[in-house]
Amino acid sequence: MSIHLSVEKTMTISMSNQTMVTEFILLGFPGLQANFFLPVSFAMFFEFIISLLANSTVITIIILREQLHHPMYIIIANLALSDLIYDTIALPKIIAKYWFGAGSISFNWCFFQLFCVHSLGSLDSFIIMLMAIDRYVAICKPLRYHSIISNKLVTLLCCLFWLFAFLIGLAMTLIAVQLPYCGLNRVKNCVCASPAVIVLACVDASLERKKGFIISMCVHLLPLAVIILSYILIIRVVHLSANNGNWQKAFYTCTTHLIVIGLFFIPRLFLYIINQIPVMLDADVNMLIVFLFTFIPHLANPIIFCLRTKEIRCILRQMFSSICPRTEHRFRTPVQRHGISILKGH
Repeated sequence: MSIHLSVEKTMTISMSNQTMVTEFILLGFPGLQANFFLPVSFAMFFEFIISLLANSTVITIIILREQLHHPMYIIIANLALSDLIYDTIALPKIIAKYWFGAGSISFNWCFFQLFCVHSLGSLDSFIIMLMAIDRYVAICKPLRYHSIISNKLVTLLCCLFWLFAFLIGLAMTLIAVQLPYCGLNRVKNCVCASPAVIVLACVDASLERKKGFIISMCVHLLPLAVIILSYILIIRVVHLSANNGNWQKAFYTCTTHLIVIGLFFIPRLFLYIINQIPVMLDADVNMLIVFLFTFIPHLANPIIFCLRTKEIRCILRQMFSSICPRTEHRFRTPVQRHGISILKGH
């Protein structure tokens, strides 16, 4: 008993002699040489601007165009909103580090960022799962689609997923924020994520790391299992309907979806697992994997899931032709122009 008290007293004295952390430093790519700061930061800035424009365009079009008020587009709008918020919270700070040397982030803002990172990362997982279920019903049960999937049902599920993602983010934040931080404050990441922040605690955080790992794996493995099952059933139906002329289009759509889904889940799960075993992964490789599963899907999602759909392409073409009618006239074929001139003559 006396030995236990003396150990606690020693730990208290040792922690009291250290300054409590009031801010963290985001390291980004720790081994990156100074002459590469500009190209890497411009790549991040380019990704941020394109993602911002693409996702905000998708959300605006889906809200304003009544013909897009269908379950699939409601799901896509929620995914675009999640990605838009994530990039807006995560990227400006790390870009500022490479442009202005402003890599510090306050204690409170770091944990707010941690909450958003885990909430929105979980939300993307749920929304992509819902999208896979929607595609399964549309392809495998087309005649019953409107009786199974409705705007009201999809809106309700999306609201529940936002709430559930909020609770997951809150749980991850509470696990991390209850630890004392009194020495190290250099975060080996571009954002304040739970695994990168918890290792900076003054005490042994093995239990907290395991809790975070279990939550993260459940949040991503369960939706991934549903997604894989959905696409197996879709591919089976597509294969059985090989004589149908639409099978090539369906198979192509499934393939592009699976590429984006693979980019989102596989590197993420790999990194979660590798961080739990005694293998030291290079910090720059770690960061590259983070960018691969975080920001590349945010750039690809509006293109693969939305801008490739016929309805949105038609709307964008109409908007572009109304803004630039001369350009639209220039792109018409001679036959189209001749037909229009005949109609005008009549």
